[in-house]
Amino acid sequence: MSQSNFDLSGRVALINGASRGIGEAIALRLAEAGAHVICTSRKLEGCQAVAEKINDTGGSAHAMVCHAGELSSIEQTMGAIAKKHGKLHILVNNGATNPFYGPVSETPEWAYDKTMEVNVKGPFFLSAKAIPLMRAAGSGSIINIASINAIQPGQLQGVYSVTKAALVSMTKSFAKEYAPENIRCNAVLPGFTDTKMTAVFKQDEKLLDTLLKGNVPMNRMAQPDEMAGAVLYLASDSSSYTTGTEIVIDGGYLL
Repeated sequence: MSQSNFDLSGRVALINGASRGIGEAIALRLAEAGAHVICTSRKLEGCQAVAEKINDTGGSAHAMVCHAGELSSIEQTMGAIAKKHGKLHILVNNGATNPFYGPVSETPEWAYDKTMEVNVKGPFFLSAKAIPLMRAAGSGSIINIASINAIQPGQLQGVYSVTKAALVSMTKSFAKEYAPENIRCNAVLPGFTDTKMTAVFKQDEKLLDTLLKGNVPMNRMAQPDEMAGAVLYLASDSSSYTTGTEIVIDGGYLL
């Protein structure tokens, strides 16, 4: 396979949830491959820092605010991209939240609504509003960052697991409908990854050891950058015949 198949030069990529963790790692990797990267999240400051890091190392990026739970914010973001670039080649739906850890039957309504808003509504409408810009580009790749919880629900993470299963279903729906237009949609399912969302587990070494031992054959957490290679593959021409699939990156957890 030619290295040029991974070249993203001339392509515009939007990464939602790019201010840290997996989103930041993806932004850096796609920029390294030549894409102009648009870093978005609810707060501008973190995304600006990532965009500056990309620009300072010879890449091309800029930051924007996009509240994925608000349709008006999504429309404003896509409008700005249309005005500046006229097209969009790559969309990475990485933004997610998990505000409640506890028995699924005790999930507060506010936590249910928040998790659904960020993890399902956001990616759905970001993808929907990206379709016209991908048509303008002649092709497109939507990449949803789901979770192994979509396949095997996490303990005390009921509503979060539900949203990630919905995201996988959404991936297949978009893939099937837009494949004839050369717009692909795939999902990456990370396992236990060292991010802010999993920081609660790292605070207790005994708990962390219990979670890893006997569950993760590699016996360690993943680093955010270990998710970025799969996203580059799905964003590039190397995956030109790949759509509607899930790539699991879990250190063997689901074996």
